[in-house]
Amino acid sequence: MKIHVESYDGYRSGERPLRFRLGEKRREVVEVLDRWFGEDHDYFKVLADDGGVYVLRCGRGADGWELTQYRAAGAENAGGPPGRKNPRGPLN
Repeated sequence: MKIHVESYDGYRSGERPLRFRLGEKRREVVEVLDRWFGEDHDYFKVLADDGGVYVLRCGRGADGWELTQYRAAGAENAGGPPGRKNPRGPLN
């Protein structure tokens, strides 16, 4: 899903996301939990101000930003012990 992202542009464009919009809702990035780089895209696993964990993908070039995964606040950690919640899972 294509989304609009405001990012910090340091030594390169799209260095890290600061906030993003999902329709009319604006989300602030509280913390970048993880990041990794592919051949054509950079990925950011972020914790947003709504408590959700989002994986955002930034294309190098004209591709722009996309939401690739989402986990709502309070969702159980898939694959973890029953009843145990992990704010960084299941998108590990």
